[in-house]
Amino acid sequence: MTITLEEALAELRKARKLVLTAHQNPDGDAIGSLLGLGHMLQALGKDILLLLDDDVPTRYDVLPGHELIQKPEEGKTYQADLLVVLDASLDRIGAVRDAVQATILNIDHHPTNGGAADFLYLDGHRAATAEIIYQLWELSGVELTLPLAMALYTGIATDTGFFKFSNTSPFTMRSAARLLEAGVEPNIISEAMEIRPYSHVKGLADALQHVELWHEGRAAGVFLSYEQMQEIEATDSLIDMLRVIEGVEIATVLKYKEEGKARVSMRSNGIDVSAIATKFGGGGHKRAAGCGIEKPYDEARQELKAAIDAALAPTDKVDEAQAALREAAGAGDPTQPSAAIGAAAQ
Repeated sequence: MTITLEEALAELRKARKLVLTAHQNPDGDAIGSLLGLGHMLQALGKDILLLLDDDVPTRYDVLPGHELIQKPEEGKTYQADLLVVLDASLDRIGAVRDAVQATILNIDHHPTNGGAADFLYLDGHRAATAEIIYQLWELSGVELTLPLAMALYTGIATDTGFFKFSNTSPFTMRSAARLLEAGVEPNIISEAMEIRPYSHVKGLADALQHVELWHEGRAAGVFLSYEQMQEIEATDSLIDMLRVIEGVEIATVLKYKEEGKARVSMRSNGIDVSAIATKFGGGGHKRAAGCGIEKPYDEARQELKAAIDAALAPTDKVDEAQAALREAAGAGDPTQPSAAIGAAAQ
C-alpha cells in the first residue's frame, strides 16, 4: 500500500522494535540512509537493529555508528514490529527478507520499485533515499546531530556524484547546506569516499584489462567470471571509469561474486538503463540501474549485451533518418522542398 511521508513517520513512531536494512552491494545512499534513519530512531527512543546481507566497505568507517551494522545470522529469525527497507525493493535485500518477521515499510526513490511491501513511500523525484530521510527528520522534531547529518550528507552527495549528476536539484543543495551547518565537513566525507587500499586499486587495474567496446563504441563493458573475480579484490568505481570513455552511451559491469549469479551495474548518458534492468528483474533510474542474472557466465554476458544493443537500436534509426535528411537537403535546388526529405522523415 502506498502511503504519504507523514503516514510513514507515523508507522515509525508506532513501532517499538525496528529492523532497518538496505540493498546488497551497498552504496553511499544505502549506508547513509540506513545510519541516518537509525540515528533518528534512536533519538526517538526506539529499539533498533541494523541488518545488511553484505559486507560494508571500509570507506564508510568515517560515519559514526557504522559498527552497528550487522549481517543476519544464518538460520536465525528476528522478531520486530517493523522491517524498514531503504533504497531498494524487497528482492534486493537478500537473506534479511526471510530472516525478519515483521510488517514491512519500504522507503525508496527508485521509480522501478514494484511496491511489494505492506507500506511503501516512494518519491522518484528525490535524488537519493537520504533526501527522503532528511524530510522525515524535518517532520520528526529530532535534533540534527553531527552523526545524523554526516550519514545523510554521505547518502545525498554520493548519489548525486558530489552534486555533478543531473539529479542534483535546488532541494538537494538546500539540504546539503543545512547538513553543513550542522557541522559536516565535506572534505572529510569526499576524501573518505575516494580512499582505496592498494589491493583495490590493483583490482581496478586488473579489471580494466577486460574492457570491451561494441556497438561502434557506443557501449562499454567489463564482464568478469567467477574465476576472474577470485583474482580481483574489488571493483568499486569501475563503472564510473567506463561511463566517461568518449563516445560511450551505455556502460556496464557484470561480475560473479558467487557462482551462478551475476551482479550487473549500468550507467548511461540519457538512454533509459532501468528499462534494461527490469528485463532481468532489476531496476533503478534512467541513468543508473542494476540487476542480478542467475545464469551461466557466457549466457548472461550474451543476453546483457543483446539487451544493450536493443536499447541503442532506436537511436541508430534516428541517426540514420537524420543523415538521410541531411543528404537529401544537400541535393537539388536548396530553395525548393525535396521529395526525398519527406520520404526520409516518414
